[in-house]
Amino acid sequence: MSRGLSAVAVTGLGAVTPVGGTAGETWSALLAGRSGIALLEESWAQELPVRMAGRVTLDLASVLTTSEFKRMDRSGQLALVAAREAWAQAGRPEMDPERLAVVIGSGYGGLDTTVTQTRTLDARGSRRVSPHTLTRIMLNAASAWVSIDVGARGGARTPVSACASGAEAIAQAADMIRLGAADVVIAGGVDSCVNGLTISGFAQIRALSTRNEDPQAASRPFDRDRDGFVMAEGAGIVVLESEDHARARGAKVLGFVAGSAVTSDAVDIVAADPAMQRRVMQKAIAAAGLTGQDIGVVHAHATSTPVGDRLEAGAIKAVAGSNVPVISTKSLTGHLLGGAGALGAIVILQALRTGSLPGTRNIENPDPEIDLNIFTETSHGVAGAAGMANAFGFGGHSTSLVITGG
Repeated sequence: MSRGLSAVAVTGLGAVTPVGGTAGETWSALLAGRSGIALLEESWAQELPVRMAGRVTLDLASVLTTSEFKRMDRSGQLALVAAREAWAQAGRPEMDPERLAVVIGSGYGGLDTTVTQTRTLDARGSRRVSPHTLTRIMLNAASAWVSIDVGARGGARTPVSACASGAEAIAQAADMIRLGAADVVIAGGVDSCVNGLTISGFAQIRALSTRNEDPQAASRPFDRDRDGFVMAEGAGIVVLESEDHARARGAKVLGFVAGSAVTSDAVDIVAADPAMQRRVMQKAIAAAGLTGQDIGVVHAHATSTPVGDRLEAGAIKAVAGSNVPVISTKSLTGHLLGGAGALGAIVILQALRTGSLPGTRNIENPDPEIDLNIFTETSHGVAGAAGMANAFGFGGHSTSLVITGG
């Protein structure tokens, strides 16, 4: 039975990204304009058309037990490390485990394991395939591992909506709290599939930048000369709980998920519909009880693709106007795929808390067809009281999150 709608507070943040091993390190790196994109050194990458990516440099083996490291795909490892950071910041609340849930989305799950174990099967035979293969490749593995780690018995869900997965997970988690289905939900997104298969696939549809000669300048959202996104890996996790629950236990509230919306374009498996991008933003803003003029900053999905950035820019202008500050941290991290929307939400939360905005880097020649107030350098005192994070994925998946300060 529903306990009635409740405000959704954020009490913990966690992130493992190409620019930092924690949410704090990631935020500092973004403000400093440090890029996490580099050339791939592995032998399998040398003949690919794209030979760069955003890789996590944190030594995961050093922060996980030997058993955890062996039994998990890299995507599960990233999610667990980020979730533990967020859970610790939230104070590891002692609570009824049936009122604690997990919602972690992923676009590709354990695809790295699929690739490596298929290679092992072909080269060395079935007896050399890892006995952990099936549990590594499950798309629900990240949410399952985190639920086991904290003892959550209120559900472990896995939205699979391509690059909107992490943002949709936060939207689902917020809905669970608003409707009284849970008191606390660990939510976010993760992907780790920097391998020859995914890079080749995205390259074949010309979605990736080919600036191999200058990796750190390759991701350039909104620039006139953008030529595609840069593949990356990472996880972004938040702890959400009802405001009443957070206040009752004396938790520090970092902000609120004030509104969210999830829509489907129903047009094309790859191409986006700008009308639906406008619609999802409008619905999220309305759900928060705000208007477009109340939005003080937008973390755009803006992956650095020629068509995608232009379409989203038009949608943002239609909803929030051309003067709202707009940023895209993919210029420094690359595209975390299923983790991207969750990281965008964390960036907005940090911006509202600190008043600072990391700039969108590599904009050397602004696209004359894009009429937005894009911040290109780190700025202070400009974030406002409410922000929005967008995430769009193949299949027409669209999610917007509206976040307010604590």
